[in-house]
Amino acid sequence: MSKAAKARESFDVITSEARFRELVERLADQPFIAFDTEFVSEHTYRSQLCLLQVAAPGVLAVVDTLAVPEIDPFWRLLAEPGRTTVVHAGREEMGFILHAIKARPSKLFDVQVAAGLVDHDYPAGYAAIVRRFLGEQADKGETRTDWRKRPLSDSQLAYAVDDVRHLERLWRKMEDKLEALGRTAWMAAEMAIWQDDVEESFVRKRWRRVAGLGNLSRRELAVARELWHWRDAVAEDRDMPPKRVLRDDLLVELCKRKTASEQQIAAVRGMQRSDLRHIMKGLSDAIQRGLDCPEGDLPGGERRQAPPAHLAMLGQFMATAVAGLCRQLKLAPALVGTSSDMRDLLAWKLGYGDLDREPLLSRGWRAQVVGSLVDDLLSGRAALRIGDIRSAEPLVIERRGG
Repeated sequence: MSKAAKARESFDVITSEARFRELVERLADQPFIAFDTEFVSEHTYRSQLCLLQVAAPGVLAVVDTLAVPEIDPFWRLLAEPGRTTVVHAGREEMGFILHAIKARPSKLFDVQVAAGLVDHDYPAGYAAIVRRFLGEQADKGETRTDWRKRPLSDSQLAYAVDDVRHLERLWRKMEDKLEALGRTAWMAAEMAIWQDDVEESFVRKRWRRVAGLGNLSRRELAVARELWHWRDAVAEDRDMPPKRVLRDDLLVELCKRKTASEQQIAAVRGMQRSDLRHIMKGLSDAIQRGLDCPEGDLPGGERRQAPPAHLAMLGQFMATAVAGLCRQLKLAPALVGTSSDMRDLLAWKLGYGDLDREPLLSRGWRAQVVGSLVDDLLSGRAALRIGDIRSAEPLVIERRGG
């Protein structure tokens, strides 16, 4: 018997509604549920869920969600009070829950986030976390699988279930580490912030994420906003990725042209696809709505004092100092924040930028880590110098008295 076939005997494969109901009943009394998914996101408006892998005390199973597409009872289990849900890099999994039942897990624990709060690396892959914290190897052999294809082989199923096999032990080990470092509250706060961000990305239409908007005028931004909403609606109706309806670069180019003429739109290079003929009227109408937008409703009208150019360089310098401190504290610098976050903090402290919203590094546990160091560096009470250039941490922070 092959290794994959032998592993296949250690878990259940659920392919019927009756067996899925039995699985939900078995999970109903469990204090925690670990789960993961396999999905395909390149071809549809929303990611297509292909497999659901589940682990709990006495339970290890893979649900074929193409055979059992109605799995809302499972999502509702996760939202019940008192139950912990354990995931790794669970952003897409959160999306599935929010779309299905419009609710969050009662208590979510993401081992990737936890690893960043007790270790140097973030975001770390599942196999790397298993190896570092458990000293074991995780199966990485099926990363290019098209999970829509059936039947799935024993090795594909074994790979899928391996993604949840270790989650309970990782969760318990990381909870112990968080408690020992006094960071249990940090983890709870970070999961709340993380879920807020994921939920906002699913609820709020983020048209400003279109690449290339930086140099557009306010009127052109109004056109971009209308085109984004039009593109999103068409993509959802056709169940296809939005950028397959209209690429970002073409969207921005149409904003710059500022014309709703179908003939002139069709003359733009890249707009000659035959399928665009059927939606050209809607595209033209969207541009016209942007062109007709009242002056007072145009986006981008906030007038704030621009931060000086040297702030970016200073932010990079300060981020380097903070990164060294983080590594000393067994904390991933990338989880604490980026050099852009540091620049935002400096701009806020100096009176530039959005004064109505505190930057990330001035809030919660991040302020505890970063706050005093930044204040001391800015005031001269601390200095950064080069120590042992052969050391893994050659930069040294010196605190000064007085």
